[in-house]
Amino acid sequence: MSDNIKKEENKDTTAKAVSKTEEVKTEEAILVEVPEKFKKIVEEIEKMSVIELNELVKIFEKKFGVSAQVIAVATAGDATGGDSGAEEQSSFAVELTAAGGQKIAIIKVVKSILGLGLKEAKDAVDGAPSILKEGVKKEEAENIKKQIEEAGGTVTLK
Repeated sequence: MSDNIKKEENKDTTAKAVSKTEEVKTEEAILVEVPEKFKKIVEEIEKMSVIELNELVKIFEKKFGVSAQVIAVATAGDATGGDSGAEEQSSFAVELTAAGGQKIAIIKVVKSILGLGLKEAKDAVDGAPSILKEGVKKEEAENIKKQIEEAGGTVTLK
């Protein structure tokens, strides 16, 4: 009989803990003041799963031509503009600077672009920042950059 009482007490304690956690989450949600005109949208978004949110972000990116990824800050050499009389660079090195949150998608793109095996592509992505390909013409470098950025990665052309 005492085992049943202990089990019942444990259930009560667990239920109280869950209730307390929900209260904290509710209090955190209250701290963010949402303007009236956005309340309906925010309520709908709160109901979505992570997968649905990911799909929504991708739709926004395509629809409005924007990106949800962090933009890399220009280095000092880029900011100064370099020598204005210099010729345009003819060959580039494609550097994966960050894999971002979509690591699997990045691995797939790197694997297909470079013709690597799965392990080699994974190692290249895990080793970011890393040079993926050197001595590439501008058009090919921009194509590689575009594909990787569409998958969620960050690329720098050097």
